[in-house]
Amino acid sequence: MMKKRKRAARLATSNCHLGTGSPALPPEWMGMGKRAGLSYPGAERLPPPLAAPHLLLLLLLLAIWGDTAYCQQQTQCRIQKCTTDFVSLTSHLNTGSDGFDSEFCKALRAYAACTQRTSKACRGNLVYHSAVLGISDLMSQRNCSKDGPTSSTNPEFTIDACNYHSRATERILRSGDHTQPNYLFCGLFGDPHLRTFQDHFQTCKVEGAWPLIDNNYLSVQVTNVPVVPGSSATATNKITIIFKAFQDCTDQKVYQAVTDDLPAAFVDGSTSGGDSESKTLRIIERVGGKHVEMHARYIGTTVIVRQLGNYLTLAVRMPEELAMAYEESQDLQLCVNGCPTSERIDEGGHLRLPITASNTRDHTTAQASSVYTLESAIEKCLEKIQVKHIYFHSCVFDLLTTGDANFTAAAFSAWEDVETLHPRKERWQIFPNKSSCGTTHALPALVFWLAGLLLLFL
Repeated sequence: MMKKRKRAARLATSNCHLGTGSPALPPEWMGMGKRAGLSYPGAERLPPPLAAPHLLLLLLLLAIWGDTAYCQQQTQCRIQKCTTDFVSLTSHLNTGSDGFDSEFCKALRAYAACTQRTSKACRGNLVYHSAVLGISDLMSQRNCSKDGPTSSTNPEFTIDACNYHSRATERILRSGDHTQPNYLFCGLFGDPHLRTFQDHFQTCKVEGAWPLIDNNYLSVQVTNVPVVPGSSATATNKITIIFKAFQDCTDQKVYQAVTDDLPAAFVDGSTSGGDSESKTLRIIERVGGKHVEMHARYIGTTVIVRQLGNYLTLAVRMPEELAMAYEESQDLQLCVNGCPTSERIDEGGHLRLPITASNTRDHTTAQASSVYTLESAIEKCLEKIQVKHIYFHSCVFDLLTTGDANFTAAAFSAWEDVETLHPRKERWQIFPNKSSCGTTHALPALVFWLAGLLLLFL
């Protein structure tokens, strides 16, 4: 009888490791290596050394949350505690700061030591063995020595209140809510073409000053001026951005760019916000006088401003919960609600070429001054954009409208900003509607759902 009881206990323990009692192993952890999968916005475009810390953090969060209480009582495997401590030690680290590699290696060694202490109890636990492999891989990537100082665990001390990602991670750890923050993208370029937070693509007149974004954290206003005399075509020649004061992280900072004056500093002359070490808000000049980026860590937001020819382009990525935090009086936001109907040029997502739409806009003067035919405009745009998505069609539209070849570069740069900032790759490409009704959407999920449903019956 005693032998039967011991055998049953061993079976129960085995089931805890490999059966339904153990948290499901995420696919990203299977054979985790330098090309491990990732879902946070823009990570697939970062080099492995920069992506790795955030990669492990998110993958570990997927691994540790589950109903493991029963198995822990049976086996005392403490891999969840080891993982939670590592997340707490690394969530506040900034890859661009001095000493990052040293601190990250300390945390990895502490994580490795913790897994060694619980190795006997975790024998056969898939999450444990995946964590061990992940630690080895990251130590190799970062050239971390196995011997050296380790970090002491103090989760309360390591949360960075001026880092949006750190605050989001803390919320996940404390509440058990597995939902990762969702990010939104908005862009404006050309004649001007607007891509809203909902991935609706519109072409508008909107002459004068218009708010793109106006929430509790960020305000962005653009000013559009006529491009060609006698035409309602406009383009952006001024952008004003206000990063609003946030707790003790930064004072209010204002950035302003106008044609031929794209500064690498805020209007007060500073290049960053927050203290000199954390730099929770900073400006990076990519190309002198032509391309700047603003990174606001405290609100998880990135803004890109460029000048192509005589006009400016803009791209923004921002967490949805912050982008949607505004009062009723702030509802006039082009990134949120699109252009007013009276300002729309496209017809429900269908962008007609100027040569076939003289009744829609007055293009007499614009066409007369344009050096492009439809064929030559298509050929010119194909030099930069080989896929005939909406950015290609916008390029052709702008060339026929203005005759300015710089609009080709503007469309291409706007597409590059989508690839850099848009969080969902499957929604990057938008194709124009063939009909004159309906709304342009970025590869609606419903299409894939219906296709999958049809395959079940074939």
